[in-house]
Amino acid sequence: MRIAVMGAGGTGGYFGGLLARAHEDVTLIARGPHLQALRRVGLTIKSRLAGDFNVAVHATAEPREVGPVDLVLVCVKTYDTEAAAELMRPLVGAETLVLSVQNGIDSAARLAQVLGHRPVIGGVAYIFSTIEAPGVIAHSAGPGKILFGELAGGTSPRTERLLHTFTQAGIAAELRPDIRVALWEKFVNICAASGITALTRLPIGTILACPETAAFFRRTMEEVEAVGRAQGIPLPAACVEQLWTFFSKLEPGARGSLYHDLAAGRRLELESLHGTVVRLGHQHRLPTPCNMAIYAALKPYVDGTPSLP
Repeated sequence: MRIAVMGAGGTGGYFGGLLARAHEDVTLIARGPHLQALRRVGLTIKSRLAGDFNVAVHATAEPREVGPVDLVLVCVKTYDTEAAAELMRPLVGAETLVLSVQNGIDSAARLAQVLGHRPVIGGVAYIFSTIEAPGVIAHSAGPGKILFGELAGGTSPRTERLLHTFTQAGIAAELRPDIRVALWEKFVNICAASGITALTRLPIGTILACPETAAFFRRTMEEVEAVGRAQGIPLPAACVEQLWTFFSKLEPGARGSLYHDLAAGRRLELESLHGTVVRLGHQHRLPTPCNMAIYAALKPYVDGTPSLP
């Protein structure tokens, strides 16, 4: 399968690396020193789950150099969605699948507005990973899992083929008949994990070890769950409880992507996460004080800051 990874950071680099190791034809779309390192020495993955390995990959900053592919795996930050969609037009042919595993709940729909609805399917990734150094992806926590499915619901021959490709590459993957549920489960997850690790500058284990902060963490999830139900999403009855169990077993040093962006002085995906919860909560007349507190506290940093000590 010919695959282009749009955004070869922590998430895209990890999954792109596994696909390349399985001898799929993978091109990573990257830029800057990361792109230079990928071209010079290949991609290095450091993972307790997948092992440490280096693999040669095609890498470019220009999607038009690649041409139509079978799959575009979209991993760019949510604030770059529309710009990335315009850039990836040369990658999209008559049979191309465009799979978003971005954060938030509306990235796939935003891609479809630019590229049309036919190629786009929805997905989520459960992984804590980041660029440790140019050309090096460090997977620190999480199962390295992708859940995906047709936006209209149900399964299809094309998603079944993609499931086979992921499985053959050693990627834990699930094909979901209603991807909306998976998107909102991940949204509940990330608003707590990413938001509170950024807000406190602490890892998950330290947060959950403090009763007051742990209660704040759980209440943040409950608010997002309530908003999802108000949106008509049939979340499991035990959604928060299941995620609480997941976090209690997670590597204690895990930190969310919002923390890593904040610590590096990069722009934050705040509007796509807590900003969305606050806006939808207001729309449904639901209180979201915990998410509002995270949103308000991080808002001054939204366009990037100097590196934290």
